[in-house]
Amino acid sequence: MNENKDISLSHLSPSGEKGRLVILGAGESGVGAAYLAQQQGYDVFVSDMGVIADKYKSQLQQWGLSFEEQQHTESAILNATEVVKSPGIPDKAPLVKKLREQGTPVISEIEFAGRYTNAKMICITGSNGKTTTTSLTYHILKNAGLNVGLAGNIGKSFAYQVATEKFDYYVLEISSFMLDDMYEFKADIAVLLNITPDHLDRYDYKLENYAASKFRIVQNQTAADYFIYCADDPETIKGMQTRSFAAQMLPFSIEKKVQPGAYLEEDKLIINIEQQELFTMSINDLALQGKHNTYNSMASGIVSKVLELRNQTIRESMGDFKNIEHRLEQVGKISGINFINDSKATNVNSTWYALESMPKGVVLILGGVDKGNDYSMLNDLVKQKVKAIVCLGKDNARIHQAFGDMVPEIVDTQSAAEAVWVSYHLAKKGDTVLLSPACASFDLFKNYEERGDQFKKAVMEL
Repeated sequence: MNENKDISLSHLSPSGEKGRLVILGAGESGVGAAYLAQQQGYDVFVSDMGVIADKYKSQLQQWGLSFEEQQHTESAILNATEVVKSPGIPDKAPLVKKLREQGTPVISEIEFAGRYTNAKMICITGSNGKTTTTSLTYHILKNAGLNVGLAGNIGKSFAYQVATEKFDYYVLEISSFMLDDMYEFKADIAVLLNITPDHLDRYDYKLENYAASKFRIVQNQTAADYFIYCADDPETIKGMQTRSFAAQMLPFSIEKKVQPGAYLEEDKLIINIEQQELFTMSINDLALQGKHNTYNSMASGIVSKVLELRNQTIRESMGDFKNIEHRLEQVGKISGINFINDSKATNVNSTWYALESMPKGVVLILGGVDKGNDYSMLNDLVKQKVKAIVCLGKDNARIHQAFGDMVPEIVDTQSAAEAVWVSYHLAKKGDTVLLSPACASFDLFKNYEERGDQFKKAVMEL
């Protein structure tokens, strides 16, 4: 897919022996890859430019692996047979450039671990909804009694699970950064939910480059595999017009009838796949509500039908699924006001999806580190549904600028506790206080999890 990248099976030395594997980044994926590499007989070295978290450092020490932190010693890295790179390290990093220039393969943990398992791979990507869809798919498969692991951008490292478990299936949440360093890995079932502008700083600010990265999810697929995609997503459809696909195509749509695939008929979700019993379920019975979640449920449902799971099992799992923490998470009701934690919404698009699933009467908590956000896509939903905005960030000027004429009240706050207290006093019975910041959290918090946790704590203390 990405024509300018070429990679060979050079992880084997000419004599067929395992070589020296260097791992850049000692987070969840890096440490898992180090463990698997050691198990597979590689000479392993782990290098991290930052401070390695205590949890990971003690694992590396326990396993007797050599590592360094707060530096990259080039002489110890450039002699690698192959390098496994953390998805967070950009291709533009000087060390990565040097490695590529000298012809050293630089791959992702997913690519590396995929070599050592024969499990079926269900791979889910998209700009929005991938964590929810991955979690829901895993929930359905596990409830159906399949021997299944959950990994990728979520849960325990894929490589570590390959080293320590014997799963028959994996449901993997795959980001564009992971896809960029995947070459021979193949998804048996590939899901592409949507393509909207995100992380464009890593793609020369070109949406087509980011889209090309997403389409790497289908590389190496054969006629025995499946590609599940959203027929309503303009960027996906545009990207498909210039590419050819070997896999069996299964679209989903809420705008039109697609067969085979998933679609809506009145308020019924229908999945029709050849040689399979028709699946139907009222969208009112889905655990995940809102238009975007109907798409997520359709994608998970198609995967389940491809795997020939029973309709009753799929229905039960789609009806009782609990969403992941910090993603449209119900925190509680106080004085008739509903509090929802969507701290994981770190871009405008995610906030759009959150607002789209809300009733009228929203007090919206927005703000943080603005990644050059274009808030205009929220205008219609803000006009329809938002009664007040509470800013939670150090610099809220752009939020005032964007919504000052639209919302009667915009208040600045400097902590989660203050934001919750102000929101509670702006809301009335029947309203919703929604934390969906559209921004990164690094100005006031360590990460979006800490932001969400502080929000929940403040709600409980009201």
